[in-house]
Amino acid sequence: MKILIVDDNPTNIIIIREILKKENYRNTIAASSAAEMFQQLGIQEDNAELMPGSSDIDLILLDMMMPEMDGITACRVIQQYEGLKDIPIIMVTAVGDSKKLAEALDAGAVDYVTKPINKVELMARIRLALRLKQEKDWHKERDQRIQEELKLAALVQNAVLSSAIDDPQFEIDALYKPSFELAGDLYSWYPLGEGRYGIILLDMMGHGISSSLFCMFIASVLKDTVSTYVEPEKVVQELNRRFNQLHIENQLVQYYFTAIYLVVDTKHKKIDYVNAGHPPALFFQKEGEVTRLETVCPPVGLFDKIETTTHTITYEGEGHIVLYTDGLMEVMEGTQEEQIEFLEQTLSGSHMLDKDMMQRLFFDEGHPQEREDDKCLVWITLKEGEVSE
Repeated sequence: MKILIVDDNPTNIIIIREILKKENYRNTIAASSAAEMFQQLGIQEDNAELMPGSSDIDLILLDMMMPEMDGITACRVIQQYEGLKDIPIIMVTAVGDSKKLAEALDAGAVDYVTKPINKVELMARIRLALRLKQEKDWHKERDQRIQEELKLAALVQNAVLSSAIDDPQFEIDALYKPSFELAGDLYSWYPLGEGRYGIILLDMMGHGISSSLFCMFIASVLKDTVSTYVEPEKVVQELNRRFNQLHIENQLVQYYFTAIYLVVDTKHKKIDYVNAGHPPALFFQKEGEVTRLETVCPPVGLFDKIETTTHTITYEGEGHIVLYTDGLMEVMEGTQEEQIEFLEQTLSGSHMLDKDMMQRLFFDEGHPQEREDDKCLVWITLKEGEVSE
């Protein structure tokens, strides 16, 4: 433990050092003024842009009444620096003015002792301050480890998202912005052969670690489920069965997710889909015609079994389909119907994805929202090229 003693009276420094030495606190340094203390802490008053890092000093005993700059003002200066503000400061004062003592505590001091110094009182306050400092340091280290692990988990989560596809008759890409380090949205797509593609977008209820873990579980079973069952109604029913296998006792919240899963058949020009409680996907065809892929069954995970039927739409020529989560809708204020109508107007036009425009419209900062939510947009372009077998 390293303790910094700041006092313009050398005798006071000697007395405090002797008290500390007898209590086995031998690692002490001294400063005779606020300016000298700032040097010890790495603060350069003539260069405010130079920010000191963390200090190895564990505690400061700071005299309240000093020439040039008093202890309260010096305490306020220290509190301006993120790397120093957690160092506990105990004011040492001969002033019995309760207003001054309250001012010192408001300035950032954690405690105070009065002169003449009472050894028992001084050591009790020092031990308490150091114990609180140790606990705060432990929490900071733990929080830092958690943040590092969350960043790693976010990289893993991002790695399971599908990469863009650009085939002669089919193109798909996505924009994604999680509201937190870990997210509850997931998109994925799989070539199924003969010009067919299976695409899913899901939105897990809630945010944070629990939702992201459920998402990762679904990601782990998606490829096998899609390749085995293929048909939308069977895929959604199987995901519901697998999700309900996660028996969590005494859970306060029932987790579930909305999803839209579709199979695009570019050879036969048709789209089979199931919408499980998800915002309607939008299918834009020629001459501004828009088809909504509406809800056909409840969200996945709410019930042990769900009954659903695959819906089919056909198309000719070029077009594009936009899947999105409700976080994207919230950039526009109004009712859900008004939000969807806004999306229909905004996302029409060219069938090709303009990522820069979509980024500005929906993902850049500054959009008013009632609450933070993950934002995801999946854009499918249907082209008129040759079908690859």
